[in-house]
Amino acid sequence: MYAVVGCSECSNLWIIEGRSETTQCPRCGSRRAFEKRKKFVETEDAGHARDVRASMLASRQGEGEAFAKLDSYDALEDEVADGVIDDAEYLEASGLDVDAVTAAGDRDPRGPTRSGSKKEIVEAALEDLERPTADEVVDYASERGVSAGDVETVLEKLTRRGVVSESRGRYRLL
Repeated sequence: MYAVVGCSECSNLWIIEGRSETTQCPRCGSRRAFEKRKKFVETEDAGHARDVRASMLASRQGEGEAFAKLDSYDALEDEVADGVIDDAEYLEASGLDVDAVTAAGDRDPRGPTRSGSKKEIVEAALEDLERPTADEVVDYASERGVSAGDVETVLEKLTRRGVVSESRGRYRLL
């Protein structure tokens, strides 16, 4: 069973499914016993309850005549379901090449995929390369998708924390 009910505090209208002992207004939060709520219609059909509520809201705004010209919710829902087109049809109708759009979506705009965080990649460079310079670490990390600016920032932080030492432009893990 569905009931279109109203709130005596804020005049909100909503639909309640089933019968609970108390109901709470979704707008103002006032709680009342279900039996004390004003019920405008009680029906077994959810679509009918939606139509009644929509009609009441339209009438409140002075749009009752315009609403009367519309189909029911169920008819509109069926009409929309039939009118849906898939992504490929939409792209073609827009004049776009579907294959090119799909390929662009598959590419990672950041370049090669990184395996690990920026810090982990810089630490791996320091482990794999023997006493590398900052440029060598940048080259290693850039092949793995980390920018030169990020490498410099990570090297600076690791040096300040005492995880890495720098001597004469060469780095090593401690």
